Amino acid sequence: MKPFNLTEWALNHKQLVYYFIFIIFIGGIFSYQKLGRMEDPDFTIRQMIVSVNWPGASARQVEEQVTDKIEKKLQDTPGLDYVKSFSKPGQSIIYVVLKDDAVTESQIRPTWLEVRNMVNDIKATLPQGVDGPYFNDRFDDVFGSIYALTGDGYSYEDLRAKAENIRRIMLGVPSIKKVDLVGVQPERIYIEIETIKLAQLGLTPSAITNAVQAQNAMTASGMVDTISDNVYLRVTGMFENINDLKNVPIRAGTNTFRLGDIARIERSYADPPEPKMYYNGQPAVGLAVSMEKGGNILTLGQNLDQTISQLKQDLPLGLQLDSVANQPKVVKESINEFVKSLSEAIIIVLAISFISLGIRSGIVVALCIPLVITGVFICMNLLGIDLHKVSLGALIISLGLLVDDAIIAIEMMTVKLEQGWDRFAAACYAYTSTAFPMLTGTLITCAGFIPVGFSKGSASEFIGSMFSVIFIALLISWLVSVLVTPLLGYKLLKTQPAAPSGHDIYDSKFYRLFRKVLSYCLHHRKLVIGITIATFLGSIFLLQFVKQEFFPASDRPEFIVDLRLAEGSSLQATEQESARFAQTLAGNPNIVNYTYYIGQSAPRFILTAEPTLPSNNFAQFVIVTKDVAARNELMADIRELLAVDFPTVRSNLRVLQTGPNSPYPVMLRVSGYEHDKVREIAGQVRDILSENPDLKDINLDWNEKNKVMHLEIDQDKARMLGIDSQTLSSSLQAMLSGSTISQFREQDRTVNIMFRVDVQNRNDLSKIKDLNIHLANGTYVPLDQIAKISYGAEEGLIWRRDLKPTITVQANTREGVLGNNATTAAYASLSELRTSLPAGYDIVVGGPKEMSQKATRWLMQPVPAMIILIVTLLMLQLQSISKTILTLLTAPLGIIGVSVGLLLTGRPLGFVVELGILALSGIIMRNSVILIDQIDQHLKAGEPLWDAIINATIARFRPIMLTAAAAILGMLPLVSSIFWGPMAISIAAGLFGATILTLLVLPAMYAAWFKAEPTEE
Repeated sequence: MKPFNLTEWALNHKQLVYYFIFIIFIGGIFSYQKLGRMEDPDFTIRQMIVSVNWPGASARQVEEQVTDKIEKKLQDTPGLDYVKSFSKPGQSIIYVVLKDDAVTESQIRPTWLEVRNMVNDIKATLPQGVDGPYFNDRFDDVFGSIYALTGDGYSYEDLRAKAENIRRIMLGVPSIKKVDLVGVQPERIYIEIETIKLAQLGLTPSAITNAVQAQNAMTASGMVDTISDNVYLRVTGMFENINDLKNVPIRAGTNTFRLGDIARIERSYADPPEPKMYYNGQPAVGLAVSMEKGGNILTLGQNLDQTISQLKQDLPLGLQLDSVANQPKVVKESINEFVKSLSEAIIIVLAISFISLGIRSGIVVALCIPLVITGVFICMNLLGIDLHKVSLGALIISLGLLVDDAIIAIEMMTVKLEQGWDRFAAACYAYTSTAFPMLTGTLITCAGFIPVGFSKGSASEFIGSMFSVIFIALLISWLVSVLVTPLLGYKLLKTQPAAPSGHDIYDSKFYRLFRKVLSYCLHHRKLVIGITIATFLGSIFLLQFVKQEFFPASDRPEFIVDLRLAEGSSLQATEQESARFAQTLAGNPNIVNYTYYIGQSAPRFILTAEPTLPSNNFAQFVIVTKDVAARNELMADIRELLAVDFPTVRSNLRVLQTGPNSPYPVMLRVSGYEHDKVREIAGQVRDILSENPDLKDINLDWNEKNKVMHLEIDQDKARMLGIDSQTLSSSLQAMLSGSTISQFREQDRTVNIMFRVDVQNRNDLSKIKDLNIHLANGTYVPLDQIAKISYGAEEGLIWRRDLKPTITVQANTREGVLGNNATTAAYASLSELRTSLPAGYDIVVGGPKEMSQKATRWLMQPVPAMIILIVTLLMLQLQSISKTILTLLTAPLGIIGVSVGLLLTGRPLGFVVELGILALSGIIMRNSVILIDQIDQHLKAGEPLWDAIINATIARFRPIMLTAAAAILGMLPLVSSIFWGPMAISIAAGLFGATILTLLVLPAMYAAWFKAEPTEE
């Protein structure tokens, strides 16, 4: 029975094949229009935050009574990786982090529900007065578009009111999931009265608070149920404006006063203030826009631009709405850049085809490229793969590989035409001789990308679409090469006149020279194999000199400046320092705009940027420059400025990352059981690291203590005067910070009414002792009469990880030094200290190096499956253990070119390069399979082993070199890419060296294995 021939079937059903070609073209064009556009691919953030407030408690009390109890319970969380927390006065914040390799995206929500239930189960065991717990499991919302509303002469409330209107309009724009307001200052109504006046009038603070609460209480006043209607009773008296509050009658002895006559009542903003936002130095209210999952950010950008344009026309004079973060613009530029790179790669591949194969054969290959790419777009649309830097980069990488099958098929057809065969027979023979070796080679190349598609972790999830795109592209390219390429070749290639008897198309000057070189390698096979082994071992040795980096820095023009004051610093102090720094930025020609956030970080405007939780001593600047060169120049200037003019501020300058992110490039965690011992060890680590010239800005994430004023109460005296510690604490809270006594309801807003006293003494430490404390008999006594005042310090912040106090020693690196290399060296320098640590204390690597180690470990997990699959494919194709082993031995030869290429270009060995090395092995084995299969064909034709090896290698020389050249030169447009450049160099350099070795060393290995001897001339 004649075996089925796909090419023969295609040639006999031309009209049907043409129809499907047309359908794929049209479908691909429509699919491309529908594909989502994003800057970065999605990856799951397996992190949740549990927060609990306990007003009045110290950081140590919060740790022991709240944090510790919750953390112990959270140890039962399924798939838990680790729990980390920080406890500060009055608040506990706990991060629950799940294992990347144990919890899938579909399991995240049920796990967070379980966390809620577990924490709520122990709520009754928490101390009285605890507020919460509260949960935030929407930590992965990305606010790609941020706008700042500013206005000279407009109050915060004016800005908020207008921003709220804009927010409601924006929510009506298609694909918008949520719009958050940033930097809003909530209003308060303050009732302030001096204690002297209270004493004069014989009033108690409770008399005022009770009067306000009684008049403004929302209480049901009944309903009359008549025969025909329900009539509700509404009692007046609740505050409709601030004058109503001022007119509240207050009874003092036999007299009645209006509250406004004895107290100062004003409507202002929260004091101390809430986190703020500034745009170009002006107070602002921000609008952070988040897109729905799977949306097209370019379409969203167009809709937002139209909406914002209309809104700007309706803004009152003086109000201004500016774009702070514009992800649609960034994505558009990024996609345009990649489309340009894709076009360049297509031109390069076409040029190779035209130059090497001729015009007609080149046209055949050229027509196959858009067919494969449009087919890929259809599959991407069906599988929900968006266009972003990874999928577009994968398209460019696959471009150099997807033409391989078409080149091999058309080259074989051309050879047979040159030998005088007719077009139909030549096309069918190309299928018979190359289709299945090509399919095996294609599947082996795809198998090389298995670790990319099936490894665990955020890094693999980030890059995972690369496997899908390349697998689809290569599989479609094989189908095109056996169905469409021969059909186009049949139409476009000319039949050659029959070759003269005995004519050999490989009997040219070049092939005669190559035959001599090849014969030399076979005669001196031991020398060739020995040199190859020595070169391979040398390349492994060279890899230790290659820089290491998890993910490279982004080439976006903005950078981030984190400012952190001493622990316990007030928001006002942070705001003053930030304003002083902002003044140095004004008018800088390198800056397009800058935004800064007081008491909080910027919203997550890209997925790889992790926001910092609110803290009074923290501020963050996001500075957008004209370009990368301006960014680097400005960063150098700012580093020097901060070091000289802001010595009390801990600053950290960083650019955005292209992958999972860490605050510092070098991070080492010191953990133990005793706070002071952990602090001591962390200090020793810092001292050792300070001797490393490659490190700078070395600091600890918690070390400083808060200032505290101790009030030692004379309990006997206090009891005699009718006052206790609880009453005293409440009185001091009302005097200094104010206490909420009621609420003012205005349309859809609720404004807290605060009562506080002693305005002039509130912020002066020296006058605290003179505060008048109200006694039960209506009189007042100075605070220092019942309390001894002293000053001290206590923990302002306590970090823990997996139940143990943990201090992270973190540092930046000097110019040109990468974080992973610096971390390795820093950790090695601590070997003596690590061996001397007491039991239960340890120093471990954190930050990018830890993530890199995890990602590499996860990347290696699918490798055994990859190897088994490749060996199985080889056995099915070659059906020989010996030949399979020979093919496998060629796989690591790419390392030779990789190490040389990375060293010469100075590019780092990172996670993406590791993927490239694994994929490279599949590409190399593909060529080896095709060559060994060709040798088998020559042996079946009756040629002696020696001649079969040489003739098969010569016959495969042109297609192997052409496919290698297409793959290598197709990488050129990616070389300049920050993200893909190192991988492109690795594949190009590795494939260049391995291709030469495949054509020279593999024949020598084959001859040595099968003991080939030269035939007589």
